[in-house]
Amino acid sequence: MPGIGSRITPLSRMGGLAVDPWKSARRTAGVAAFGWASAAAITGLAYLTLGSKAVPIMVGVALCITFALLLLLLHRAVWLTALSAAPALFVLVGAVQYAPEAALEQRGVRESVVIVADSAAGTSSENHRFTLRGTDGKELEEKLGFDGDAWAPEVGDRLDVIRDPEGAVPMEQADDVDAAGRLGGLIGGTVTWTLMAVLAGWRGHVRRRRGRDSLVYQLL
Repeated sequence: MPGIGSRITPLSRMGGLAVDPWKSARRTAGVAAFGWASAAAITGLAYLTLGSKAVPIMVGVALCITFALLLLLLHRAVWLTALSAAPALFVLVGAVQYAPEAALEQRGVRESVVIVADSAAGTSSENHRFTLRGTDGKELEEKLGFDGDAWAPEVGDRLDVIRDPEGAVPMEQADDVDAAGRLGGLIGGTVTWTLMAVLAGWRGHVRRRRGRDSLVYQLL
């Protein structure tokens, strides 16, 4: 009867459904490219908004969630999508923190200081804003921020800090500034994303050939 052939799904020579491998390859390449583009976009936004991490963090979270959803559509399995959260954290932290730390390394001024006051002293607050005194005996106008009580410095402690003479990037402890490490984490997370995209593309292609392109099989 006319039209019946158009509704029949063709079979491959191996007995499964005929699925275009180039289409699967294009989907995989697209997801991998989105991962690299997302990492670059977050890093670029962090450069443009030096001193304010809120915007790159919000955009970065949205892009990481989008990448996870693309993996889900590619593979149709929740477990791989859940695993992508680990490299996503490296991508997000690396991209957001690389820009300010690179700026501090490039143009920052290193100083040895002593803590003379703590804004959280005598309170239950864990948001410390330390007043610092330089080697010349003068107090610095900029405060050193530290959130949390674990490993928090105390009044009287001597530290090495790096501050931005242009004031665009908040001061940080010198030991915490590691632009190369942030970049390494960013690249490592993005490479892991790429490997996950390749795995998701291959398994998704196999699942479609077997006629299991459905979230009903998401845990298999």
